[in-house]
Amino acid sequence: MIIIVIAFIFVLRRCKKSRRKLPTDADMSPQGTWRRISYLELQRATDGFSQRNLLGIGSFGAVYKGRLSDETTVAVKVSYQQSEGELKSFDIECELLRSIRHRNLIKIISSCSNHDFKALILEYMPNGSLEKCLYSGNCFLDILHRLNIMIDVASALEYLHFGYSIPIIHCDLKPNNVLLDESMIAHLSDFGISKLLGDEESMMQTETLATIGYMAPEYGREGKVSRKSDVYSYGIMLMETFTRKKPTDEIFAGELSLGHWVNNALQRSVMDVVDRNLLSSDDRSISAKEECMSSILNLAMDCTMDVAEKRIDMKTVVSKLVKIREAKLAN
Repeated sequence: MIIIVIAFIFVLRRCKKSRRKLPTDADMSPQGTWRRISYLELQRATDGFSQRNLLGIGSFGAVYKGRLSDETTVAVKVSYQQSEGELKSFDIECELLRSIRHRNLIKIISSCSNHDFKALILEYMPNGSLEKCLYSGNCFLDILHRLNIMIDVASALEYLHFGYSIPIIHCDLKPNNVLLDESMIAHLSDFGISKLLGDEESMMQTETLATIGYMAPEYGREGKVSRKSDVYSYGIMLMETFTRKKPTDEIFAGELSLGHWVNNALQRSVMDVVDRNLLSSDDRSISAKEECMSSILNLAMDCTMDVAEKRIDMKTVVSKLVKIREAKLAN
């Protein structure tokens, strides 16, 4: 009798195993392929976190360029535990990057953590940030380059908002958080203050504020974040990308904002606000450019409506930008 019971249990377990869902590419965590990287190896990779390898400094730490022992070039994002907020930010970013995967999101290679040191090891982006390319004299982005980059960012946001099991709100969209690889493909980065919406939530409250100039009105006033607050920030970034004006520039004081400035130009001549680097005196395709710029900046206005419910969503943004690109390529 005992033998029969044992045999029955064995068969039952085998049946349960056979019914389990096999892991797909989307289900498998990148953590399974991580290599272990020690603090000592990171020190060697970055020459002791030297200034010459410093790529940038953010609100929660510094980023260094490094070369691992296998010759892989990486970006090492260091977060020192100086406050509870920094610790929480690191944990949020680490957990999110372990779970999400999309061609336009920055990829995590590994992490390193001890009692007073935390670092994310990320893929290295040799062309730096969109902000650097927009405002550097060493880099020129034409209309198509900028359009492709903004489609990449919109695609990443569409995935975060609709393509993952739980909607993810980035909360800090800006050109400095858009990184460009060797092929100028854009990758959205910096998920330190990102939020996860619950199953029934369309909006949530937070005390963490993002970058001034890019925050949606309801985010800045009441700390309310949603997919539509990301859409607003994206719209501001879309304007900045094609006007080369920051929302915090001195000309935008009092009631004049980047959005109002662009909207006024759309009523008169949109080319008055377009980045001068995109124009030339002998430009034979000026009418086609004007039509393209008008379509892009009108879309940006649809993203930045004051009332969140009136803003379009990222699925619509991607669809419209792809159509604008197709029209641009046809001219």
